[in-house]
Amino acid sequence: FPGVVQSRIPPEQSDILGVESQHGTAADALTKAFLKNSLPHMKDEDVEEMMLRKAVVLEYKRPMKKKGKTRKAKGLNAKERRQLKIFQLKPEHQKYDLFLPLHELWKQYIVDLCNGLKPGSNPQMIQQKLLKADFHGAVLTVVRSKCPSYVGLTGILVQELKHVFKIITKEDKLKVIPKRNSVFSVEIGDFVTHIYGSKFELRSSERSAKKFKIKGTIDL
Repeated sequence: FPGVVQSRIPPEQSDILGVESQHGTAADALTKAFLKNSLPHMKDEDVEEMMLRKAVVLEYKRPMKKKGKTRKAKGLNAKERRQLKIFQLKPEHQKYDLFLPLHELWKQYIVDLCNGLKPGSNPQMIQQKLLKADFHGAVLTVVRSKCPSYVGLTGILVQELKHVFKIITKEDKLKVIPKRNSVFSVEIGDFVTHIYGSKFELRSSERSAKKFKIKGTIDL
């Protein structure tokens, strides 16, 4: 290995690299200086012994970059969402006709979800499907409520929150109806189903994963 380190550079490579080979004492001095700089923690005699016994790979090691903690994007909290009015429907968008296409999409969605809604369909199977269904776009009618002013209101559901339904009536009025103490009817072709709001006090995303127990009677 020392002979390789101290061998002369061929003339053609010397022209390409733009360097000249050192000879004799100069070459020895350059080699020792290079090794001493590359292996500063070793004594000269240890270097000499190591060079005689095994090859040494001298390579450049780039300094490690310190990795900083990556911050995840923080979402808006409930107060910030309320201040920005993210979930509020603008007055110019409170039009019944604007949501009719959504209603048509919802009807097709429910038919596909319930495998056609045929007259011979199993009512319990349909009930279980509807309990976890998304009702945005459905036409809801308040059939019972402890607040008489809500009874009879009909409209397309445009937003479902944990405790309320927001519907648009044919008169282009946005109505906010609490789920608790209210019963809603939903017509799907020849089928009519009822929603007991007190048992629906969940967000639609939470309701899709919830297991419901069928009870004999449900009070307001």
